[in-house]
Amino acid sequence: MKIEHIAIYVQDIEKMRVFYETYLNATSHAPYMNPKTQLKTYFLTFEEGARLELMCRPDMALLDKPLYRTGFTHLAFSLGSKEAVDALTQRIKEHGYPIVSGPRITGDGYYETCFLDPEGNQIEITI
Repeated sequence: MKIEHIAIYVQDIEKMRVFYETYLNATSHAPYMNPKTQLKTYFLTFEEGARLELMCRPDMALLDKPLYRTGFTHLAFSLGSKEAVDALTQRIKEHGYPIVSGPRITGDGYYETCFLDPEGNQIEITI
């Protein structure tokens, strides 16, 4: 069994699509729009085949996203090297996205950085 994809609702679907394409090398598929519900989606595919579905619709509730909460906490991406983690961390920082932690070696041995995407979702990058 494998996870087929992860989906998140977003407020600004175009901004989020561009973010994941720009910083995490996602490839976007054509948008889908449900004319009845006004649901708009993009499937983003990453290098190794993992997929993220971005979804937006006009009747969504905008909720706070405290960093420490129950439920899904972060998406983690393996970049392949410490140098790649350091380079993307620097790029993310220079472009004004909040760094939550790192780069650092965690207690369980990961070399990682955690940062927030444009809508406050936590992203982890690791080797």
